[in-house]
Amino acid sequence: MLTTTHDPARRSRLRRSIAGLAALSIIVAACGSDDEAEPAATEAPAEEPADEPAEEPAEEPAEEPAGEPAEEPAEEPAEEPAGLDANGDGEIRIGIAAAGPRNDGAYYQAVVDAAEAFSEENGWGEVIVVDNIQAADAATELANLAQQPIDIMIVGASEIAEPMPDLAEQFSDIFWYCNCGAGFPESEFYLQSQDNGAGIAYTAGVATGILLRDSGGDAVSFIGCCDLGFEIQHYLAYELGLKAVDEALTFTYVPSGDFPFDFDNIQNASAAYENAVAEGADAIYPYLGGAHEPVVQLANAGGQIVLSAGASDVCTRDGDLSWDIAVRFDGGDYVREIFPQILDGSASEGDIIVYSPGEEPDVAGARICNATPEQEAELQAAYDLVASGELDGEFGRIAGEAFGG
Repeated sequence: MLTTTHDPARRSRLRRSIAGLAALSIIVAACGSDDEAEPAATEAPAEEPADEPAEEPAEEPAEEPAGEPAEEPAEEPAEEPAGLDANGDGEIRIGIAAAGPRNDGAYYQAVVDAAEAFSEENGWGEVIVVDNIQAADAATELANLAQQPIDIMIVGASEIAEPMPDLAEQFSDIFWYCNCGAGFPESEFYLQSQDNGAGIAYTAGVATGILLRDSGGDAVSFIGCCDLGFEIQHYLAYELGLKAVDEALTFTYVPSGDFPFDFDNIQNASAAYENAVAEGADAIYPYLGGAHEPVVQLANAGGQIVLSAGASDVCTRDGDLSWDIAVRFDGGDYVREIFPQILDGSASEGDIIVYSPGEEPDVAGARICNATPEQEAELQAAYDLVASGELDGEFGRIAGEAFGG
C-alpha cells in the first residue's frame, strides 16, 4: 500500500488554512473574511420566506430559477477554490521551481505539464515556472519565486531543494510541496513525495534484461551525469535487476556532464552514445534531463533498445520519438495523485508520501512497451519481489555504497 507518514503536531498551519474543507463545493463558505459576509446575506432571505408562503420559494427554485442558483456556486470556487489563497488575491496560483528545462520531454516537463493541467481544470491562475535553476542559485531563485503571487510552491527535485527548509519556514503562508526523491529531511513546513528509487531501478534492469535476452542483445550503456549518489544507487540497483535475468549481460555507466547536476549536456551525451554503440551497446538508458530526447533520437536511428527516465507516458506518446521501456518515477503522476489529497486535507505539510513498485497507486517502476503476455508476467514477478521486501537488504547495501552511509 501507499506509505504516508503523518505527524499531527506539524500540520497546524495547513489545518488552519483548510480547516473548513469537507468537499470542494463547500470550501468557499469556510474561507476568509470576505466570504463570511456572503453566508450572512444568504441566511437572511432564508428566514423571511418561512413566515410567508413556504410553498412558493420551494416551487420557484424547482422551475425557473433552477439553473440560476446552480451557476452561482460554480463560479464561486474559482474565487477561493481550496482555502489555499495565501496572499488573499482571490486566485490560487502554483509556482514551480525546476532544475532543468521545462520542455525537456522527460523528468522536468512531467511536473510542469501535470501542474498546468490541474490548475486549468480547477480554474486556477496561470502557473509560474522558473526552470534551469542551478543548485548554486537555488536559494535566490526559490526566494524570488516565493515573492511572486503564488499560493503553492512545487520544488521539482532534491537537487535544488537544499535551501527549501529555511525558505518554507520564512514563506510559511505558501503551501510547499517537494518531489524530493528519497532521503530528504522531513519538516512541518513542506509536504514531500519520495519513491523507492532502488526498487524502480531494479524493475528497469529486469525489463531491459528481458528485451535484451529476447532480441539477442547482451550489453547496455547507462548514460548519466557525473556519478552523483542517487545515480550510483540507481545504476547499481538497475544492474542488479539486469543480472537477475541473465548474469552474462553486461552493463556500463557513462558520465556525460560536468559536476554537479549537468543532465542537460547534449553534446557530451551524444558523444557518450556514439562511444557506447562503438563498444557494442544494444540498449541505451539515457538517465538525463535536457539531453534525454536527443539521445533517444540517436538510439531510434541506431536501432538500440531505449528507456525513458521518469516519464510514464512514452509508450503511447505521439511524435517522432519512440521508447521501448518506460521507467516511471514521473513527477507529473505524483502531482496528479497528491494535489487532490491537498485539496481534501488528507495530505498536509509535514507528511511524506512514498511510491514504490508493486504498491498502490501504480505509478512507480518500469513498463515494457508492447510487451508480450510472457514478458508482462516476468516483469510483474519483479514487482512482486520488490513489494515483498526480500530485496530490502540488498537495496540497503546499495544505498550504503551510493551515499556512504
